[in-house]
Amino acid sequence: MKRIPFSLKVISIAIIIFGGVGLAMIIGWIQFQDIFYNFIAFVFGLVIISFLAVIGAVFIGMFISHRIFSSREFTTFEEEMLKMRRDVEDIKKKIDEMDMKD
Repeated sequence: MKRIPFSLKVISIAIIIFGGVGLAMIIGWIQFQDIFYNFIAFVFGLVIISFLAVIGAVFIGMFISHRIFSSREFTTFEEEMLKMRRDVEDIKKKIDEMDMKD
């Protein structure tokens, strides 16, 4: 049986809480002004929103960097390493040929 990752549980709970608070505000059970007058609720909401913003920024950054780097060719460093590998293979072949002659 597969386990659900801890981060997915935290994000799911945060979304459910925000959805419930939003629904309660729409229905009218919680007044919009009451949230900002209660300091603890304000700090809690600020921390949760900041946490979700950082997670979103990380995922957007990963997506953008993947898109940028996946469409590119090898970097100059990687090309030089591939050339060096070919040179080393050529040198090994020449050494093997010299050993065979002896």
